[in-house]
Amino acid sequence: MLERGGVLLHIAVCDDEKTMLNHLKQLEYDFFHKKRIVTVISLFSSGEELLQSGQEMDILFLDIQMKQIDGMKTAQKLRERGCKAEIIFITILKEMVFCSFEVRAFDYLIKPVQRKDFDHTLERLMDSMQKAELDKLLIQIGNENHIIRFDEILYCEVIDRKIYLHLDTGNELEYYDRMDDLAEKLDNRFYRCHRSYLLSW
Repeated sequence: MLERGGVLLHIAVCDDEKTMLNHLKQLEYDFFHKKRIVTVISLFSSGEELLQSGQEMDILFLDIQMKQIDGMKTAQKLRERGCKAEIIFITILKEMVFCSFEVRAFDYLIKPVQRKDFDHTLERLMDSMQKAELDKLLIQIGNENHIIRFDEILYCEVIDRKIYLHLDTGNELEYYDRMDDLAEKLDNRFYRCHRSYLLSW
């Protein structure tokens, strides 16, 4: 979720080394500050703490080697819950990287993390997220902006002047808009079977 009209990037860092947590936090702040992208950064010292938090995330920096639940198992549990965050593993073991494909990780960084490597990975990630913005819907509910991925929407309906988005998570979002305007924002995976409904193929 790139910052546009108040939308934030939610970033989480999970590492059991306090110095690494602070180092990554500073690298992230410097990178996004230069790009004038607003971020909220949350720090976690264990996989258990991260899993228990229910933290909303767009980007997750995750140490692989941690006590009890390691980074790979933490990522697996997050994916099982439907987490769609971009995961970047932090590791000292290059051979562990091959396992990252199983949890659809975006990339990995080798400790100690160097600024040039960090910036290179984040530049690639930002390009990828910019392109993915084309498949997302920005809506406003009250004073808050929300970005919804097209593939999360099962169907849309309008009642009076309110749009109701029915999501694959079972949740429902409601906001004020016109169905004609919504239809123009969505792509051809949505079919207008009735003037009040848009269905996803």
